[in-house]
Amino acid sequence: MQGLAVVLFPVLLMLFALAMERVEVRLSQLTVRQQEVEEFLDQASNDEVATLAKEGFPRALARFNRRRKARSGLETDDEVDSQRAG
Repeated sequence: MQGLAVVLFPVLLMLFALAMERVEVRLSQLTVRQQEVEEFLDQASNDEVATLAKEGFPRALARFNRRRKARSGLETDDEVDSQRAG
């Protein structure tokens, strides 16, 4: 019985270590930089905060980034129009 424990313990320990590595990789893909969090909290709309509460930070941040890109695209068009007029 002790021999079986001596053989199985290292194998189980290695399997546990491999499983934890997979968990770590998934968690590292979900991490968000502190700057992104601060920017989100400063500039998020009510809808984006509601998305944060319902669906979590990654989706709320994606929605925030889409809104920000759309806004910057509109500003760019306005700037182009003003330059053409001038």
